[in-house]
Amino acid sequence: MGYPPPMNLRKTTTTTLFVTLIAAVGSRAAPVWAIDIGGLAGKVVNGAATGARDKAVKEVNAKLLAEGRKNQCTFKSDSDELAPGCDAKLKSLTNTLIEMKKRLKVGGVSNFKFEVSGHTDSTGKPEHNKELSGKRAATIVRELVARGIPSGEIISLGMGSEHPVVTPDDTPAKKAKNRRYEIQVR
Repeated sequence: MGYPPPMNLRKTTTTTLFVTLIAAVGSRAAPVWAIDIGGLAGKVVNGAATGARDKAVKEVNAKLLAEGRKNQCTFKSDSDELAPGCDAKLKSLTNTLIEMKKRLKVGGVSNFKFEVSGHTDSTGKPEHNKELSGKRAATIVRELVARGIPSGEIISLGMGSEHPVVTPDDTPAKKAKNRRYEIQVR
């Protein structure tokens, strides 16, 4: 199909020019606006989904941080052995993780892991603290798995004294605040 013959634009109406343009393009190309609109629509949909996932993760992490602080188990001194009295706290944490899994799924988050990070105070050698915090985090993970959290959904990480809540930790109360574990979604 060839292009229509040249027109005298001074005598052509807008409608005639539009019809001629459509005839010239014919079925050879998709309208440009259809491609652009589709691209924009895809970006809007993907952006909304990403925003919803980000919001769900942020809300879940805030809840996990609060519940972890409320349900801290203590350990025997310089050990990864839990002190007595943690059963109710671990049960509460397990229930919170199960509830948070549901929220993540509703928010469109499917590929996630719960990360239990262990933390120590600044007393002692950094290498020892890092190792001890890793063992304590692993203990919490084992306890949560034993209570029903799938092992493939939870990991442990030792942070030592690298991320204190309180600095300097120069009193027994401040040291106690830094000896903790936190649970977050990654």
